[in-house]
Amino acid sequence: MDTTAGALLNPQTAAKASELVPDGLVAAGADGRIVLVNRRALRITGLRREELVGADIRDALVLQDSDGSSWWQTTDPWGGLRTRTGHREKLLMLANGREVLVTAKYTRPARNQPVSLVVVVMRDAEHRRRVEANHAALISTVAHELRSPLTSVKGFSSTLLRRWERFTDEQKRLMIETIEADADRVTRLISELLDVSRIDAGRLQIRPQPIDVPAVFERHVERAVATGHERERFVLEVPDELPEVWADPDRLDQILANLVENALRHGEGAVTLAAHPAHEASGENGGRRPLEGCVDLVVSDDGQGIDPAHRDLIFSRFWHGSGRGSTGLGLYVVKGLVEAHGGRILVETAPSGGAQFRFSLPSEAPEYLQ
Repeated sequence: MDTTAGALLNPQTAAKASELVPDGLVAAGADGRIVLVNRRALRITGLRREELVGADIRDALVLQDSDGSSWWQTTDPWGGLRTRTGHREKLLMLANGREVLVTAKYTRPARNQPVSLVVVVMRDAEHRRRVEANHAALISTVAHELRSPLTSVKGFSSTLLRRWERFTDEQKRLMIETIEADADRVTRLISELLDVSRIDAGRLQIRPQPIDVPAVFERHVERAVATGHERERFVLEVPDELPEVWADPDRLDQILANLVENALRHGEGAVTLAAHPAHEASGENGGRRPLEGCVDLVVSDDGQGIDPAHRDLIFSRFWHGSGRGSTGLGLYVVKGLVEAHGGRILVETAPSGGAQFRFSLPSEAPEYLQ
């Protein structure tokens, strides 16, 4: 016997079971009359149980396609083909104008027999709308971020091609450097988008190997100095007895590049790059105890810091805080990269009062490399 039909032979059991379903559930018998409705369905439809139970589901539960046609007339569960077992999820509209995602299951006593039970499951479409809104925001962000550098590249390259002889070598150099910087900006945006896609899909690949932390820190300082920042602004703090650090070199560079750029752009004063054995809070007095198997890398600045109310938001996609000037994807990617290594990242208040990002990396090789 079909388990759904069997459960409905006992109304109390069926009613209890229907409340375990996270979505709205409405069931109608062979005559089309509603025999079961759970509380979630009542909340979604805005109807009372008395209005539904015993009524013909086709009249009591109005479901319409986007063109206004009746979904019941289109599908005809009781009079259609006897080989059908139900319908996949479809976006429909209730009589009150609310959008819902509807799935239907048909139960038959035997193959090619008339329908004995129709179970309709409804989900609020708000989640799908949020996903669509996120996609729209992504498209809008990408369009905005691409338009500015590409407009610059197009303008300068066209100008150089048409009026090359009119510019001095210094002017040509300035325009070519601007084109290169804008091309790097576009490349970075595309890389961030690809990483976001991989993180969301769980397909981000990490290839860890032993890392020379002081050398990595020094390389990032050199890059910052090469772009015009003073070397005196950077402080490196790495103990001589630092445990070994295992990470993907390219991904670690990506993490640090984002955090250092963030400190330079939004922070003030010195930017500190530090590393030490990882610790975690413990005890009633808020002390810290060693965290085995991990090393903490820290990037901090002497600026105004980050409002504690925003600390749960800064790793979200498109978060910009009080200012803009970036895609809002950088810290989201950083969090995904750190977690892909098996670590965690926290935002804290630096000893100077500025922002401090602390992320952990393993100090041992992964098991598959041992």
